[in-house]
Amino acid sequence: MSSPFPGMNPYLEQEDAWHDFHERFMPSVADRVAAQVDPHYIVKIDEHVYIHEMSREDQRFLGRADVAISRRRPGEQQPGPAVLDAPMECCLPTVDIERVSFVEILDRQHRQLVTLIELLSPANKRPGPDREQYLTKRNEILASPAHFLEIDLLRGGHRMPGEGMPHCDYCVLLSRLETRPRAGIWPVGLRERLPVIPVPLRHPDPDAQLDLQAVLHDIYDRARYGTYIYDGLPNPTLTADDSAWARQFMPSTNPPE
Repeated sequence: MSSPFPGMNPYLEQEDAWHDFHERFMPSVADRVAAQVDPHYIVKIDEHVYIHEMSREDQRFLGRADVAISRRRPGEQQPGPAVLDAPMECCLPTVDIERVSFVEILDRQHRQLVTLIELLSPANKRPGPDREQYLTKRNEILASPAHFLEIDLLRGGHRMPGEGMPHCDYCVLLSRLETRPRAGIWPVGLRERLPVIPVPLRHPDPDAQLDLQAVLHDIYDRARYGTYIYDGLPNPTLTADDSAWARQFMPSTNPPE
């Protein structure tokens, strides 16, 4: 069955589900757009790569060793003079590599970028190097001759910069090349259906259409999210009013014993 919520499913906004949802979302977007723009455009999936140096607490959580330096015990002898062991040892910092997909629409003849489609990740909305890396790429696209479509289906974190950005739970931003620096905004509330949004192409070709709610329902079915996401809680947690509202949509689940 489809997602029981009328719009975004807040239970997808948790660590146990979000990355999988993100990585299923972008191929589904690419397939739907490609079916509308072929054969004049090429739709590709690429990825951002974020490298995180993990904290000691993160390493312990993952069962990895802390960074440490050890010395040989005093007086300990090694047999044979031919090979000398290093007098000290250390463990290098543990890093986590996160890959986050995005969609490119390219002109078939010249392979030039026409439209970039991004789905924001939690790392994009937290202060730090990942957000700075994303904003650098974002600014490059906004200074280029390409359209830019940014989809934010996360209530948590800081909204992307933009004068006049509305207060809302979710947001879609479309920056058309012809109208910059003005950009179109679709503010979406938790209780509202996700919109059908245009995907601009080169003039005079008409926009493609992307039904975000249909994409979510399709992924929810194929990923079988209903079997496990309700074991956890939305992140951030819902208000008391929204929690009461959400309970009417919660499926009855019987987790295995």
